[in-house]
Amino acid sequence: MKTIHDGGRYFEGPRWHDGRLWFVDCMARTLLSVSPAGELQQHAEVTDDTPCGLGTLPGGDIVVLTMFRKRLLRFSDGKLSLYADLSQLAKGTIDDMIVDGQGRAYVGDLGFDLPPPEGRGAVGRIILVMPDGSARVVADGLRFPNGIAVSSDHRRLVVAEMDGACLADYDIAPDGGLHLRGRFGRMNAPDGICLDRDGSTWVASFTEDAFIRVGSDGGERERIAVPGRRALACALGGADRRTLFCLSAATSFAELRKGKSVSRIDVVEVETPGDGYP
Repeated sequence: MKTIHDGGRYFEGPRWHDGRLWFVDCMARTLLSVSPAGELQQHAEVTDDTPCGLGTLPGGDIVVLTMFRKRLLRFSDGKLSLYADLSQLAKGTIDDMIVDGQGRAYVGDLGFDLPPPEGRGAVGRIILVMPDGSARVVADGLRFPNGIAVSSDHRRLVVAEMDGACLADYDIAPDGGLHLRGRFGRMNAPDGICLDRDGSTWVASFTEDAFIRVGSDGGERERIAVPGRRALACALGGADRRTLFCLSAATSFAELRKGKSVSRIDVVEVETPGDGYP
């Protein structure tokens, strides 16, 4: 692995777009991008909420999720503007999201407000926001939905269940609706994810300090350890989509509650290229 950027606070939402990796620093409340050589650029600041998930619209604009005011913001021409307000639909804090190639945004609704309450159960949901602005719930019964990924053929969606310690696998209907296919894999505290061309899923396991490649049958295929660091999120990018961008942080659940975290981005070349979104 090679470090291309170090010294941020808490990185999330990596998305490869237009030759750069776009992401947010949740604690610094900034929208950033970095080149494969490590050249960093700050694009915007979210002054009134915590940004987390990202997506890229078909036209190239970036959509930024903000967690507690439950909004999606559109970044265009150097400015942020309201894209969708989910405050009346979401039951809890919204967390990660992805935008597919048709401009449909899939948003994780935790079903409770952070910090997580005891005995919270399988109350998480996925909200679908269509390009026309309409929104509806398309999945429920999830245990802390976190990272979300969509295949390039728009037929499959995978979501990490952080409390469930597994991945939930869905079929996508033509109208964007979701039908649960089943659950697979076994890992502790899965966070951000991405898909590859073999149908495997790269998973950032927060408490295993590792990025794990899980086959569609649930078996572990590869493991990249980041000892002493929490694995936060990952994305496959680069010219051939064989560069795995690994976002991690030196922190813990207890330190996060105190705002203590130092984040970095590492890269490693992998054999199988990425597929779909992110």
